[in-house]
Amino acid sequence: MKAIVVDDEYLAREELKYFIKNYSQIEVINEFEDGIEVLKFIQNNQVDVIFLDINIPSLDGVLLAKSISKFSVKPYIVFITAYKEHAAEAFEIEAFDYILKPYSESRIVSVLKKLENTNNHDQNKVNNYVSDKINLWKNEKIIVVDMDDIYYCAASDRITHVFTKNEEYSVNLSVSEFYDKLPKNKFFRCHRSYIVNVSKIREIIPWFNNTYNLKLQDIEFEVPVSRSNIKEFKRIMNL
Repeated sequence: MKAIVVDDEYLAREELKYFIKNYSQIEVINEFEDGIEVLKFIQNNQVDVIFLDINIPSLDGVLLAKSISKFSVKPYIVFITAYKEHAAEAFEIEAFDYILKPYSESRIVSVLKKLENTNNHDQNKVNNYVSDKINLWKNEKIIVVDMDDIYYCAASDRITHVFTKNEEYSVNLSVSEFYDKLPKNKFFRCHRSYIVNVSKIREIIPWFNNTYNLKLQDIEFEVPVSRSNIKEFKRIMNL
């Protein structure tokens, strides 16, 4: 299991990392002091567990957890707090558990073992989860989008723009990295800068140098197919 630790107190992070390393097989892959930075990181990285302090800058732990609860694949959240009264709020947003400060070794060990046992019996949580949704950005918010609603994607440096019938989203990944996240039975990388949802193709137009332009349902934009991808495109489309 991969975890991140979110706490604006350095010594608290170090102590918790010590317990995780010595009493579990959980790997801490990063640590943060700021809620916004956590959102950016988990958008592009698989995280199974978040050890989350409630009192952190920019975006407090409760608001951060509520944002994460909208993800199509949700990591386990273990709240860290110095105040018992936060426990009820933690469970209202379906947190996995909470740990009170100052840390109790027995309490932390108990939570770590419960995490590993739960994960072993619930692999669909992350590892085997098959989702038809994906998390995208719009106006500094994470929006859960049905993959079937995506018409095409276009590269722009290290960002990929994702287009549905009426909306434009973005994701902080190259078009190659984003394509790796998409089901290949639905999407085809037809050009170095474009991915197309093959189910949305309405018309295939022969173009210069034995290439094609693709007209899509409902929208005016035409997606190009490059020469290097023509052979595979013809196979997929039975041309």
